Amino acid sequence: MKSSAKLNLTAVYEPAPEGGFTCAFEEFPEVFSEGETVEEAEANLLDALRLVLDYHRDEARKRKPAPGSVRHRIELAPA
Repeated sequence: MKSSAKLNLTAVYEPAPEGGFTCAFEEFPEVFSEGETVEEAEANLLDALRLVLDYHRDEARKRKPAPGSVRHRIELAPA
């Protein structure tokens, strides 16, 4: 079964008192970053999201799935 799924996230950028921007995803507030420009902050935020997803994927693979479980990878296309 093949599907084309899109994941739309909302990033919020706030000016930092010391200059530059801090940012986080509204949907994943634990994923946050910063940068001198909005563009740099966004690139750093996407890197942070990849790191968080990689961490959770690695942790999930350490657990033994219940009998009868099915693991299915879903690919999300860029919006």
